[in-house]
Amino acid sequence: QVQLVESGGGLVQAGGSLRLSCAASGSIFSIRAMGWYRQAPGAQRELVAVIKSGSSTNYADSVKGRFTISRDSPKNTVYLQMNSLKPEDTAVYYCNADITSFTPIVYRAYWGQGSQVTVSS
Repeated sequence: QVQLVESGGGLVQAGGSLRLSCAASGSIFSIRAMGWYRQAPGAQRELVAVIKSGSSTNYADSVKGRFTISRDSPKNTVYLQMNSLKPEDTAVYYCNADITSFTPIVYRAYWGQGSQVTVSS
């Protein structure tokens, strides 16, 4: 069984910073990619950033230059450093990982529980 556990998030003023963490645990054989999505009230879930097993990264245009995704592969952990936060960054942030488990042998996407990020103006 595989699970993703998020930490971080909270309330911050505009211009401030927060860091999200997401640790994968369980019967993990390999992780191909890890990323962060967010969903604001009344909006669809959108990709924020993703980092692949070769450390290549992609970012949504709205966060480029402000957010940084990184990964600690031995710890199966992904981080999202968010700087220069804006009120429009307010959303629930979800960790996502494409994982091959070995008990049973399954390749699928897993999601974290979600972390609220609120940026006040």
